[in-house]
Amino acid sequence: MSCKKRVQRALEGAVRLPLCADSRYVLFSDCHRGEGTNNDNFLKNQHLYLAAAEYYLRKGFFYIELGDGEELWENRCIRRIMSYHERTYRLLDCYRQSNRFLKIYGNHDMELRDTLPPAVILQNEEGGRDICMIHGHQADFFNSVLWRLSRFLVRYLWKPLEHTGINDPTSAARNYRKTEHHEKCLKNWTIENDTYLVAGHSHRPRLPEEGEGYMNTGSCVHPSGITCIEIEHMRATLVRWSMGTDVNAARSWHAGMALYVNREVIAGPMKIV
Repeated sequence: MSCKKRVQRALEGAVRLPLCADSRYVLFSDCHRGEGTNNDNFLKNQHLYLAAAEYYLRKGFFYIELGDGEELWENRCIRRIMSYHERTYRLLDCYRQSNRFLKIYGNHDMELRDTLPPAVILQNEEGGRDICMIHGHQADFFNSVLWRLSRFLVRYLWKPLEHTGINDPTSAARNYRKTEHHEKCLKNWTIENDTYLVAGHSHRPRLPEEGEGYMNTGSCVHPSGITCIEIEHMRATLVRWSMGTDVNAARSWHAGMALYVNREVIAGPMKIV
């Protein structure tokens, strides 16, 4: 089965939500929450994620997570992940309780495919194009069709080697040529179907020029912070959350500089047409 057919099949099982001028959606992907060990890549950015998630909760956004929320290739027990990141899951429960929460599965949490949908479609009620959302591994043969082999290699080979500084060459987030290939497939799909497509998987944040269709949320495990896409007032905005310093916020010079969590617009807003 080709890349485009795998994308189309995923969208056949999509959950559909309305998109209009009053809609507020925030799209995260690739949190890779682990068990709090040295391999837990989410750990170093969890304070940024919590600040961002609390911000969007207060602002009334609908939270959508586009796969790889849990790192189930390196870890076997989701209960241990939820126990360690209890504060995160309590916050996500607040979204659930107000019916503003949806997550889909990716390749690193493929084990959840029986309980989670593969895709989301925001149906445009303003007469423009819909916004389709998948994790993005559908364009990556090794991480979709051969995902069990990929999981085996990550769990028993690349996970222990990661401690020595050797990265997984099969990962779309770490293999530039591999990423270029699968992103080209997704871009071509948006052109052929005249619709928007949002993915994660590659960890490369992207908001296109107006008229183009392929977007990427990035991830929550960047060294410099976390990225996400906001959809509000029929516009999409790519945002980075990171740590900042402010000497003026300190009470005195002896106190040094104050740290704060910074929300930065890195692309957009892009009008949804």
